[in-house]
Amino acid sequence: MSFESREPPPITKAIDAPPPQTGGPGAREKAMRRTPGRLRRLLKLVGPGLIAGASDDDPATLGTCASAGAALGVVPLWVMLFTTPLMITVQFLCAKLGQVTGRGLTAVLGKHFSRWLLYPVVVALVLANVVNAGADLGAIAAAINMLVPVIPAGYLIVPVALVILALQSWCTYCTIERIFTWLALSLAGYVAAGFLSSPDWDTVFWYTFVPHIELSRDFLEVLVALLGTTFAPYLFFWQSDQEVEEKMAMGRRGLLRRRGTTDAELHYTGWDIGIGMGASNVVTYFIILATAATLHRAGVHDVNTPEAAARALRPLAGPAAQYLLAAGLIGGGFLAIPVLTTSAAYALAETFGWKYSLDRTPGRAKRFYLVIALMTTAAAALNYTGIPPMRALVLTSTIYGFLAPPLLILLLVATNRRAIMGERTNGWLLNALGGIAALATCAGALGLVVTWLLP
Repeated sequence: MSFESREPPPITKAIDAPPPQTGGPGAREKAMRRTPGRLRRLLKLVGPGLIAGASDDDPATLGTCASAGAALGVVPLWVMLFTTPLMITVQFLCAKLGQVTGRGLTAVLGKHFSRWLLYPVVVALVLANVVNAGADLGAIAAAINMLVPVIPAGYLIVPVALVILALQSWCTYCTIERIFTWLALSLAGYVAAGFLSSPDWDTVFWYTFVPHIELSRDFLEVLVALLGTTFAPYLFFWQSDQEVEEKMAMGRRGLLRRRGTTDAELHYTGWDIGIGMGASNVVTYFIILATAATLHRAGVHDVNTPEAAARALRPLAGPAAQYLLAAGLIGGGFLAIPVLTTSAAYALAETFGWKYSLDRTPGRAKRFYLVIALMTTAAAALNYTGIPPMRALVLTSTIYGFLAPPLLILLLVATNRRAIMGERTNGWLLNALGGIAALATCAGALGLVVTWLLP
């Protein structure tokens, strides 16, 4: 039933009906209409997609990619090229789901699938995100310590956590989005570090465009880790809920007012996500490149922490590379930690029917903000338990590695159901790329099991 009907059915029936084929103009569409000039329009275009892509390049990802470059050199560079269209597709499906249904991913799964399937997914997401946020907090503190050695890293963790928590609690959604967008620029330091490392470009191009696969334990462990950090499940929840947040920030509080989207909004969403995910993989590509051209070439094949990678680059690529990586650690961490804690809070709020939104004050969404506060506190506390950071990150990647495949399958099923998407179900290209992404993550999970069984 469309919104144009003069006598709409009762609300309960309207909510259960397939979504309308078109909704009102979305935030991106409105911004593009009223903004003159190509450059200004481009800046208005990027938003949740860019933030999702940038948050994927957090300190945990730096550690994973630095380890990959140090261990295998330039051999895994092709993985970043291969996964780029798959990342764009997955995030676009999440965004489309949020725009069409007016709900986040958790709410859709809880309504149309068994809640007993949903509960373990949400629990695993919360646990993994806490560990990931804790490792990112430690990396931010260590990076600040590299730039300001007189302040011990241990004294910086709590102040950093409080600043991030204040940002989430007291800024409006629009303000947070603007801050996150500018923080994403700090990741350009990773690209600069790659050029400063002076790689052999002929070899780089060869391994970028010609896939190389080795059936060895070392290679499989690196491949699984790269897939795990590329298809991080928390981004699925974040992206879908950001589309809901965009509509709520426009004043569309009720579900019926949020449902539906336009062709133009989906078009602009595709560009936003394409830019964000493309930039994300460019950054991870250059992290692998920088460490391959320096650490691997120098015989350093083991990197234990993200900040260790930054320090190790100093004598090999000059002090500028170290400082650029340190700046990227700080900016990426400040961007990623709120995404990690908020995506988990979204999942819990939608599972149990709590009020939520970054546009609400803590007094109007108490449980939502309490989850964010508790997760930030737990993440900070992990840094004082003596648990090795890389062991924590391996645990996180393991959880993500087993969580991503079923989530991708459910996402594909949901976005192909007319009862959920109306006429906005997937075309063959989206299904093909989404299916390849699901198969790739399944292969990654199986590969992880293989690495455990290999002697």
